[in-house]
Amino acid sequence: MIITFFSRPGCHICDEALEALEEFIAEMNAGPATGGSAGSFTADPVKVDVVNIESDDELHRRYLERIPVIKVGKLTVSELGFDPEALESALRD
Repeated sequence: MIITFFSRPGCHICDEALEALEEFIAEMNAGPATGGSAGSFTADPVKVDVVNIESDDELHRRYLERIPVIKVGKLTVSELGFDPEALESALRD
């Protein structure tokens, strides 16, 4: 499963959210045997695809005032930060 993380260089809120997201994913992918919880969300490992909104004018226009934006598939899970509860809910569905 792929989580898309929309960001841009120099965005300190994005940097903090990405760090928290990566920690969450690492714990989840580790599985229950090592204290993680992978089995409770998804059977497949989760990866993060970081997208620089400055690479595309449309992405820049759409997300500039909302980054960081986190999506699972087409579902927007959170904006302006990382919401672990919302992500957990999206991954369970």
